[in-house]
Amino acid sequence: MKRYVIERDIPNIGQFDRIQFCQAALTSNAALAQLDGQVQWVHSYVAANKTFCVYLSPSEALVHEHARLSGFPVTRITEATAVIDPTTANRP
Repeated sequence: MKRYVIERDIPNIGQFDRIQFCQAALTSNAALAQLDGQVQWVHSYVAANKTFCVYLSPSEALVHEHARLSGFPVTRITEATAVIDPTTANRP
């Protein structure tokens, strides 16, 4: 599966409380269930007015379909072709 970073413009998302985040996750999970396991939500980073979500999917089209089903907007989708972290320095 390919890894995608999805940028979403969502006003004031950074001010959501725990219950609102729970409701958002429930909505996303329900949309994912409709896609029969073809798309996996890994996690999301929340900023003041944006989220940056990491998804695994065979295609960008299925990521757009998740957005349509969930009602969460998509500002930009970028395919991540590699993942690096501090331990990458230990693996030449």
